[in-house]
Amino acid sequence: MDESQPLISSNVQAHQSYSFTCVRNPYTRILSSFFDKICGIQRNGNRYRGKLVPTLVQKYGIEVGGEDGKQEFDQIASFRRFLLFARDTIRWRRPMDPDIHWSAISGHVSTFIVNGGRYDKIFWTESYNDGMQQVLDQIETPNSVDLSKIPRFNESEGHGPKRAHPVEDYFDDLSMHLVYEIYKRDFDLFKYDFNDPSNKMPIAEIDLDEVHAKLGE
Repeated sequence: MDESQPLISSNVQAHQSYSFTCVRNPYTRILSSFFDKICGIQRNGNRYRGKLVPTLVQKYGIEVGGEDGKQEFDQIASFRRFLLFARDTIRWRRPMDPDIHWSAISGHVSTFIVNGGRYDKIFWTESYNDGMQQVLDQIETPNSVDLSKIPRFNESEGHGPKRAHPVEDYFDDLSMHLVYEIYKRDFDLFKYDFNDPSNKMPIAEIDLDEVHAKLGE
């Protein structure tokens, strides 16, 4: 809302509120993007972004499990073709601009920083309850929050094919190279393990000073 923008901007630049965000492992995130947004059917019964999936089928030879997303298909081959598409959108903005769901998280995080914001906490989706609890411990809320009772949902959960293989099976040497090309800063700044796609957990603590220095340039 237009009238809210100056209020939000001044709050961010004066750091009047506790600021936090949540990041996710690039391997599992791009894989989820494929199954949720490309193969999955949204709650409204339509494909994500209308003509996106037909374009992928035509130009990249990607299969998505048929009209309802429930037919068997070669998930690994189609995912690797989707990875090429994601790289093309990010590097050349063709055949479309990159989507928020597969563009690097570091880019989203940097938007806040370059506009004068500073994060008090960045935590990992993979240990969400611990991270979110640390945030809640630092702030006062109008009502007490019990994280175990907060409902969770996914827009396309149950509306498409289930992942048939372990995460690491989808990533050969070439696809790991593509993932690193796209998400190098995510791996470096948020301390995820590039060398082992099967390890979704971080391998070091996030250095907030490093994040602000590198993403505020």
